[in-house]
Formats: sequence, structure tokens, C-alpha cells
Amino acid sequence: MLSKGVQQVRVVLRALALLHLHRGGGASAAGRAVGLTPQAVRLIAKRYREGGLAAAIYEAPRPGAKEVLDPATKQRIIAMVCSPPPVGETRWSTRLIAEEAIQRKLVPQVGRETIRVLLHGHDLKPWREKKVVHR
Repeated sequence: MLSKGVQQVRVVLRALALLHLHRGGGASAAGRAVGLTPQAVRLIAKRYREGGLAAAIYEAPRPGAKEVLDPATKQRIIAMVCSPPPVGETRWSTRLIAEEAIQRKLVPQVGRETIRVLLHGHDLKPWREKKVVHR
């Protein structure tokens, strides 16, 4: 692993720490050699003993927060943004999109940042497009 291919730096450092430990060095010596703290080297060694090589050098997947919007809801919001803004408005804003999505019962609640990230992912900037409003 250390001699071929491109790996993440943290994976290589963990593998080097295990290699130093295998060659008989202590946690302090291995830590100094690879630039990790002795505590981090001990944790890598513990994960190696408990779960093997893969558990020691690779990170377990992190749960993270679940997505606020499912794909169908995202599509509905994008379609709403591509339509003309509500009566009395000249253009869509992220705040207006969030309020309108809640009012149309597309989502129970949604924040402006969620809307901004959604629009950014689709390269949409509706606040730059001015629509003519007639009375």
C-alpha cells in the first residue's frame, strides 16, 4: 500500500505509524517519526488490534445529517423557481422561495441556506432575473 498508488495523507500516516510499531518502536518514537502524537499512535494500534488493518487506517463512515429535501421535493422547488414569481414580486429571492415552498406545502419547513445550496447546485440565480410586473 505504501509503495504504490495515491492514498490520502492520513491513511499513509496511519500505515507508517503501524509500520514503525511493527518494527519495534514505541508509540512515542512512531509518533515522532510520522508526525503524530503518541496518543494518536496508540489509538491506531488499538483499532488495529480490535478490527484489523482496514479499521486501523481507514475511517468509518460518519452518519451526518440526513438531507432535508428528497429528490422529488427538490424538483418541485426548482420547477417553482423556474415559473414566474408570485403576484406583486419582481423576482424570486431565497427567502421568498422558502416561504412559498412552505405555503404551497412542498415542505413543512425549509431554511434559506437549504434553498441557496439547492439553487447553487443547479446553477440558478433567480434573484438576478427581473420580471416585469403589471398591475
